[in-house]
Amino acid sequence: MRRSLLLLTAATTALVLTALLVPLTLLTRTHAADRTTAEATARAQWVAHAIGPALATPDERETAEQTVESVNTQDLPSTSLVLADGSVIGPDPGGAPRVTDAIRLARTGRAFTYEPSTGGRQVLVPVQGAAGGTAVVQVTLSEKQLHAGTMTSWLVLAGIGVGLVLIGLLLADRLGARLVGATRRLARTADRLAAGDLTARATPEGPPELRLVAGQLNHLATRIDELLTAERENAADLAHRLRTPVAALRLDAETLRDSEEAQRIAADVAALERSVDDVIRKARRPFRDAPYADLAAVARERAAFWLPLAEDQGRTTETETEAETEAPEEAAPVPVPVPVPVPEDDLTAAIDALIGNVLDHTPQGTPFRITVRTTPAGHAELTVADEGPGLPATYADAATRGTSGGGSTGLGLDIARRTAESAGGTFDMTSDANRGTRVTLTFPLAPPAPAKPSETRPGPTGPTG
Repeated sequence: MRRSLLLLTAATTALVLTALLVPLTLLTRTHAADRTTAEATARAQWVAHAIGPALATPDERETAEQTVESVNTQDLPSTSLVLADGSVIGPDPGGAPRVTDAIRLARTGRAFTYEPSTGGRQVLVPVQGAAGGTAVVQVTLSEKQLHAGTMTSWLVLAGIGVGLVLIGLLLADRLGARLVGATRRLARTADRLAAGDLTARATPEGPPELRLVAGQLNHLATRIDELLTAERENAADLAHRLRTPVAALRLDAETLRDSEEAQRIAADVAALERSVDDVIRKARRPFRDAPYADLAAVARERAAFWLPLAEDQGRTTETETEAETEAPEEAAPVPVPVPVPVPEDDLTAAIDALIGNVLDHTPQGTPFRITVRTTPAGHAELTVADEGPGLPATYADAATRGTSGGGSTGLGLDIARRTAESAGGTFDMTSDANRGTRVTLTFPLAPPAPAKPSETRPGPTGPTG
């Protein structure tokens, strides 16, 4: 926009100045010629007046010659006196007959100016009362003398034109910078809103149109914040309604006569209650809060959560995360945090979906492996791989939301995919009859979240079988 505005201003100013300066240049040329002609006419009349008495007496020719010679100095127009007999006192016009039609016309008593075919201009003034007939004072102006000073005037006009163009470009640049700056700040506000910062607001500035857009953008941001707040509260209310049936289920579990069965069901109900609480906390969490989670820690926790069920199905599991390489040999390896910009509950749901797919859609006894590592490109990578028979053809679109080839809801892999892509990562799934299925999620690394000592997280409670 800024460059376009400068080009438009330059073109418009140049056109306007051309329309003004071209007539001015022609006017200065005409004015210079008229001024020089007026000066030559005055000189010719003075000479005619000065030598008139001398020409009345034949013996005073020398006086006339001195007078003509005195006005023929350097850089002045050539002045000569054509006598009645055709002789010339002073510079000879040369190149033309001494007694031309113009001389003859001037001898009739008329003073005039004309432009000969050889160029320039001549001023003729008759001298009445000369002995032997009327003499004529002739002042010849060359083209250079006629338009003397025109080039200087043109250069001054050109300088004024260039100065006006530069001033116009400077003003246009300042105006363009203001417009572009206001537009860019408006775009940055829109980018912040698109990134989830609903506190971003645009400052109305610039022309009325941009101020109107800024006001409407602020109104839109406020409306989106209100709608999201209402949606989160509705989700929290719905989750809160589950507390009553869950509490009734816990009371029913406590009335069971088999204490072991009662403890197992109570543990499951407690896990369900924690899940409901997590849903409520997530729903009421401010949208602008920066989410952080340790991918390695969550992967180890979820692997421990599903371990009892995996053992019941005769599966062997392995979880591999990075550890400190400089730890002493006799000490236990210290896990390396792998922070990613994903809420912990979202990350938990994604890993649970991947592990749940292995447990639900592979034969019992099929081993699986969970791996968390950082890549040289600066990303965190989570891989869940099993050694099962791979996915059949009916699972070709298993990562598509709502699509399932095994009678499930078809949301598991889509939850994992959306979790990775919403954080700026990727989702990849490969399946082979000989090597099993391998699902890989990549996330951008993020600074670790600040520690909150006052918060405690309950230990995982795994399913029992």
